[in-house]
Order: sequence, then structure tokens, then C-alpha cells
Amino acid sequence: MYSAMREAMTRVATGPDLELLVDLVHEAGRLAMAHYNNGPAVHQKSDGSPVTAADRAAHDCIVRELPTLCPGAPIISEEAAVPEYETRKNWDRFWLVDPLDGTKEFLSMNGEFTVNIALIEGGHPVMGVVGAPALGAVYFAARGRGAWRRVENRSSERLQVTAHRRAVTRVVESRSHPSPELEAFVATLGPVERVKLGSSLKFCRIAEGGADVYPRFGCTMEWDVAAGDCIYRNSGPDGKELGSPLRYNQPSLSTPSFIIGKSALS
Repeated sequence: MYSAMREAMTRVATGPDLELLVDLVHEAGRLAMAHYNNGPAVHQKSDGSPVTAADRAAHDCIVRELPTLCPGAPIISEEAAVPEYETRKNWDRFWLVDPLDGTKEFLSMNGEFTVNIALIEGGHPVMGVVGAPALGAVYFAARGRGAWRRVENRSSERLQVTAHRRAVTRVVESRSHPSPELEAFVATLGPVERVKLGSSLKFCRIAEGGADVYPRFGCTMEWDVAAGDCIYRNSGPDGKELGSPLRYNQPSLSTPSFIIGKSALS
């Protein structure tokens, strides 16, 4: 599968960077799966959130290899200390990494966790990879190259959002973070089909045309959303880059509430 993925990437993307980034996400996912298959052990961070040995193994792999892909670009990872804004405010290019997004999904062993890496330039994600190793899927995108999905040994497929022309609106929502604001928003949509999904896979579901809108109310962090946002932005028809409300390298790395895919409802 590893060599087949490299061959597929050669066909669908020019330049080595995206190809090598997919390889790196694949390797980090392989390390995470070793812990997943052996029964994940969980610990708590200082803020009370869960972390596993898989998070740390994937993090170590990614931060070791990323400098070879883009020398000199700083790295912000969920599993490392974040520089103060005064240090990073003038960064034009840097990596945003979530070595294991969806720890609750990882611990419940439902497969809906991801490895996420995005390259940020000028406050926007210009390259991103979302790997879902337990599902055998990888999503990848870069500005000007579109968004793609590969599942197991099948050929890579170009992703494209679909215009909403159905009587029922398909809403993809967090499996772990319900909220009164979400319920109020859904109530404005008329007939809906609600799909609960973990991690950054919700962005990917919009990009592949499997849902119409992803509303998120409440706190997320930039590393939670950057790679998935990149997949979504580059899934427009005819290579058009879609708009997104999300911006990166803000003074606080906590992102505001957002609605992705609402334009597809028109």
C-alpha cells in the first residue's frame, strides 16, 4: 500500500512535497495503529484532556521528518509547547500538526480518528493531509491541485462538493461535542439528516459530497481544523478554491464557532 500510494500521488500531484507529506502521515498513522491494536493506554494532560502513547509516537515521527520537507518552517503541534504570539506573529509559513485528532474516538476504537498536518502560508492552509489509518483512508489537498481521497488500494479520486438540491439537508456534526447552539441552528434548516462523525473527517465528508453543512459551535484549536479545512477549500468545482471563515496564526490558537459548507445549501 505504501508504494502504491506514492505511485498514485505521482499521478495526481505535481511536485514532491505533497507526495512526501502523504507518506509521512501514513507512517505516523502506522505508529498510532500499533498502539490502537494493542489496546490504547490513556493519560491526562495538565488541562485534563486525554492523551495516549499513540499521540506521542505520531508527534515524534512528524516533528522529526517535517524539517526535511520544508527546511526552516516552524512547527506548531498539539503535543508540544506553543510559542507565544510575539514569537510567531511574523511567521508567514509554518506547519500545524495534530498527531492524533479524535482521542475519544481512538479510545472507543470506532476508527474515527485522524492524523493531521497542514502547511500554513499567510494565514491560510495551502497544503493539508488527513489520514484515517483505522479506516484505510487518506485525504490530501494543495492549493491549485485540488482535493483527493484514496481508500486502501483503490485509485485516488478527485473530491468535489455538491450543490444542495435535496429536500433534506445532510448535517455532519461532532460525535463528542453537542451544544444548544447546534440544536438551534439545525432547527432552522427544515428536514435534516444528521450524521455524527469524529475528528477532522467531518471536513472530508463535506468535501467528498457526503454532507451539506458542518456547523461547529464551541472551542476548537487551529491544529484541529487546518488540514481538514484545506481539504474542504480545495474541493470546489473545476478547481475553484472555496471560501472558509477560518484563519490561522491568530493571537489565540482557539478558533471561533464556524459553519463550513453553508454555501452548498444555496
